Amino acid sequence: MYSEPEPDTAERMRQMHAAATVALYATPIGSREAWGWRGRTLSRPVATSSGDGWLRLVSAPADKASGKLWDGPQEAERSMPPAVPRPRLRERRTWAEGEYGYLAELYDKVTAPTVTIHEPILRAVPDLDDTWWGTLSTALDAIATLPSDRVAVRQEYLDRAMPRYLGIPIDTTVPAWTTAHGDLHWANLTSPTLAVLDWEGWGIAPAGYDAALLHAYSLLVPEAAADVLQRLGHILNTPTGRFAELVVITELLQTTTRGDNLELEEPLRHRLEHLLQLG
Repeated sequence: MYSEPEPDTAERMRQMHAAATVALYATPIGSREAWGWRGRTLSRPVATSSGDGWLRLVSAPADKASGKLWDGPQEAERSMPPAVPRPRLRERRTWAEGEYGYLAELYDKVTAPTVTIHEPILRAVPDLDDTWWGTLSTALDAIATLPSDRVAVRQEYLDRAMPRYLGIPIDTTVPAWTTAHGDLHWANLTSPTLAVLDWEGWGIAPAGYDAALLHAYSLLVPEAAADVLQRLGHILNTPTGRFAELVVITELLQTTTRGDNLELEEPLRHRLEHLLQLG
């Protein structure tokens, strides 16, 4: 979840969200709003004839309102095994208006809050019990074994980006590929009952990618980062897991060049030095 975007974007998204409630026969509940990055998404709790739900609106320039990100939640609904806890997708609608395309998705309502509220980065030690971690570990293992032709991370990108943003010559050949959620951060995980949210970008990625991403977003809280390494050690404390960490560090260091995740840059570089020492 992110902060409210600039006024023009916020007004446009609110108008389109209102249109989506009409199209899906839903009624907003309360005043709560959940914004995505730079106002790309707007979600609100709603009431429907089949019970309370969560209505998520996605927007994109009209010429980009299709493809992997557009179809990800629908494909996840069809493909994900029961071992992966997530809100179920009930209905969806797509339309275009002006320069933008829109996707409205009606989900079952998840009552547990996300671990972080407004951003992916963790800033305090979360109160997560053994059951939560066990459920997450089982879910990641189940996702990893799911066959998919979707792509979350491309080898071609790694060939270009890893030497550039890591600042070293490196073998960029991915040692193993598995299916990943692709955006596993703290604002996409609920507690105390686990649900994994936001299935836009799932697909094939370097083995260990999800666990590596969660660890990277924990680096501002060393105790929490150490807990991720311990709880998901069967994934991360392996050669493939360490390579996945290098992939994630590459991606997040690239975001710092655009002005995002600046607080993570120093701990990411410290983690990079440690991984390189491990060999």
